[in-house]
Amino acid sequence: MADLAYREVYAMNRIEARRHLVQTYQETGSISATARRWHTSRQVVRKWLRRFQEGQEAGLQDRSRRPVHSPHQTAPDIEQRVLHAWQETGYGRKRLALYLQAQGLSLSAHTIRHILRRHRPPQPKVRRKSLYPALWAWETEAPFSLIQVDVKDIHDKEALGTAHTTHLTRCHLPRYQYTACDGRTRLRFLAYGQANNRTNGLAFLILVLCWLRAFGIHNPVSFQSDWGQEFGGDNPAQVAQLSARYLQPLQGQLQRYPLGRKGYNGRVERSHRSDDEEFYAPYLLQVHNTAQFLALSYRWLYVYNVLRPHFGAGMEQRPPLAVLRHLGYTGDDHIALLPPIVLDPISSDLLLACDKEAGNDLLATYIGACKTQPRRNQGSLESREMNS
Repeated sequence: MADLAYREVYAMNRIEARRHLVQTYQETGSISATARRWHTSRQVVRKWLRRFQEGQEAGLQDRSRRPVHSPHQTAPDIEQRVLHAWQETGYGRKRLALYLQAQGLSLSAHTIRHILRRHRPPQPKVRRKSLYPALWAWETEAPFSLIQVDVKDIHDKEALGTAHTTHLTRCHLPRYQYTACDGRTRLRFLAYGQANNRTNGLAFLILVLCWLRAFGIHNPVSFQSDWGQEFGGDNPAQVAQLSARYLQPLQGQLQRYPLGRKGYNGRVERSHRSDDEEFYAPYLLQVHNTAQFLALSYRWLYVYNVLRPHFGAGMEQRPPLAVLRHLGYTGDDHIALLPPIVLDPISSDLLLACDKEAGNDLLATYIGACKTQPRRNQGSLESREMNS
């Protein structure tokens, strides 16, 4: 054991290494000899001799390095307010800072991060498997070059509870939300359906493409989805066939992210949580028919795209429309306000018309009316948001 250096024994067992220093000094009676034998400094030997004389074996244990006085530490009652707000909302540190500021408590996002790290239980890390290359949203700079699409089942008892899901069924409200989220600006388009099927899924993608083309967006658009049947299923040949048949005439493309890796569509997936927390949970019980449901969802779309701050990478707490403007878009603001519709009554006719090479004609009247429709509800909604 004496042939080893102190640092080598310390790497294996710190307490045992300190104990050997003390024992060697007790044998030799010399600090210098002890330091030479263990290939360390005399200062290290003196330190652990002093600690041993003060506390015997307990003196060889590790001591806390926490400072005696922390004048800049956040007060315990403020930390409890932060933890209570986090448990109540589940927000991240940036949104939590804005939420607390509205309640009169001004803390930086970095301070909130340290508070959560001290008190929140450790988050388990999932071992990731190797996978084939795919397109991440942060790799795209041009708006509408990558649009993440997904279908949300609104009838979710775990997220909304029994009262909301029962109300949804009794009032025969649309059950499925079709969502398209631009990977760069987070601008979203919504539609609804009573059924979750491929006809509705493809009709929704065609509707979004026609809407973008009507507002002068001419670049190729890639729709990235999961492996669900509503967007082509898990057969690559079939996905390519559907993409060529329905989307390529409008310079669109349908593609998949790696199986089981929802992170590649994380922005549309995260937006569904906002739907539950800020739209369905507080407002679903107030609507009793499909017309009211669509009117309220249109207001929610306006809040999300035009008013609501976003805290993701590259957003800088700006709403999607403001980010789109910042990236150079100079067209009509109505691009952010595609009115949500129920897809079931039109989807079959739309795909049939596309097979006859007349797909754009079916939506021309609808899109033209939407572009010229005055925004009757937006002023009152903006005032309502400001007042709240």
